[in-house]
Amino acid sequence: MSEPTDLTQRFAKAKFRAWHRGTREADYTFGGFFDRYADGWGEAELAWFEALLEEDDVDVMAWMLRTAAVPERFAGPQMDAMQRLDFVDIPR
Repeated sequence: MSEPTDLTQRFAKAKFRAWHRGTREADYTFGGFFDRYADGWGEAELAWFEALLEEDDVDVMAWMLRTAAVPERFAGPQMDAMQRLDFVDIPR
């Protein structure tokens, strides 16, 4: 397989995992973040998000809400964007 195909598959898998976390709140948080920002990501940003998807939702939400310290490996511009929470759009 070519590299772009592999990356395309990784993006598709990450999107699915982001929107199927197990709770509606986590789905909107992870899925909304992916939908808002993934178009501008390269391989490094995708790898960051894939690693984040491996973490417990409760921990990630605490980092996003700033009720717990963000681990060094997740600190940076992407976590800053998550902490703004401007990507969560919950339909009524």
